[in-house]
Amino acid sequence: MGKINKAYPVKFFFGLIFNETFDIKQVYSLLEQKFNNKIDIYSPAIDFTFTKYYNKEMGKNLKRQWIAFEKLVQPDMLADIKIETNNIEDSYAEDKNRIVNIDPGYITPANVILASTKDFSHRIYLGKGIYGEVTTIYRKEGFTKLPWTYPDYLCPTATEFILEARKKILKKS
Repeated sequence: MGKINKAYPVKFFFGLIFNETFDIKQVYSLLEQKFNNKIDIYSPAIDFTFTKYYNKEMGKNLKRQWIAFEKLVQPDMLADIKIETNNIEDSYAEDKNRIVNIDPGYITPANVILASTKDFSHRIYLGKGIYGEVTTIYRKEGFTKLPWTYPDYLCPTATEFILEARKKILKKS
């Protein structure tokens, strides 16, 4: 019988999608305050041209950015963090339309996990209406595409961000 151990701490991050007219810095401050953790990695904000899925709700000229927290924490916090980020999105909504999308996840040396409210064949129920998805895995100096990996998670900005976060995790291990 295997021995039950506590999970290794992980680096939480947030994938942000927002209209270029929105001041995203206010979300940074709110996330730091809500989760009592400081942001230590910011990717550049890039044009979100990977899909038009959000355009009807959020408008055109969307930006994409990733940010990560400094302190490593336990991965079982993911469901609660997803619920809180949904509440934050709702607090900024205008006429029931989001103006910012905040997708939490975490990075380990081996993979990137995203939270979702939607069930699918490759997602595992975490509790409280939240599912977890292995979005990409680390192999041979880089992250590998899976059949369901979102294309923006494979763009150079995302991969550089994830690799930087991975290096910080390995330094703390």
